[in-house]
Amino acid sequence: MEKGELAHLAVAGAEIAVLVTPKAARNRIVAEGDVLRVYVTAVPEGGKATAEVQKMLARALGVPKSGLELVRGATARQKVFRVG
Repeated sequence: MEKGELAHLAVAGAEIAVLVTPKAARNRIVAEGDVLRVYVTAVPEGGKATAEVQKMLARALGVPKSGLELVRGATARQKVFRVG
């Protein structure tokens, strides 16, 4: 996704649920209906995949990385981020 392509979702206090696929062939975000699927090449070890998801999602939303807070799913494939 391009920078700011999901800017319409970047409302302060909004919670965004994503489904993460680590160790993917390439990094990308796909909107499938109400679900955001995030594919990352990073491995799910030591928070590397979660950090990559946060970076990609922030870019797609057009907000700084620090503007996203992980609410649920630190070690799960289903994660929820809150826009700050």
